[in-house]
Amino acid sequence: MKKKSYWLLKSEPNVWSIYQQKKDGEKGTTWDGVRNYQAANNLKRMKKGDLCFFYHSNIGKEIMGVIEIIKESFIDPTDKQKKFVAVKVKFKRLLKQPVTLENIKKNKDLRHLSLIKQSRLSVMEIDYKSWKIINKIGSIRSK
Repeated sequence: MKKKSYWLLKSEPNVWSIYQQKKDGEKGTTWDGVRNYQAANNLKRMKKGDLCFFYHSNIGKEIMGVIEIIKESFIDPTDKQKKFVAVKVKFKRLLKQPVTLENIKKNKDLRHLSLIKQSRLSVMEIDYKSWKIINKIGSIRSK
């Protein structure tokens, strides 16, 4: 059995928010429009069942909840040149308390995260220890 991976996906809440994601329900949503090669390579590594934090970028700058990969990478339908990929995700849960970037920066055990080191990267992997810490800060139990 493959080990589950953990990720963080960023979206500007005025473009696509966790609440819109929640409304899409079980059918999920195509996570498209990624045009950074490093972020696209991360999308390609995602597997069905992997979990992702949903991060509101620019407005709010906070982790709002958890979404799940329900379809692995495929050619992004918004990319006319067919170079980039998308994945399909569905809503899992909201955090009881959003985890702000400010709080993440204050936590010495999270200072290594790409969210801090590569702040413009929109798709990044999260190690399991950090996943558990952020879930604890957000007041939900980690699975």
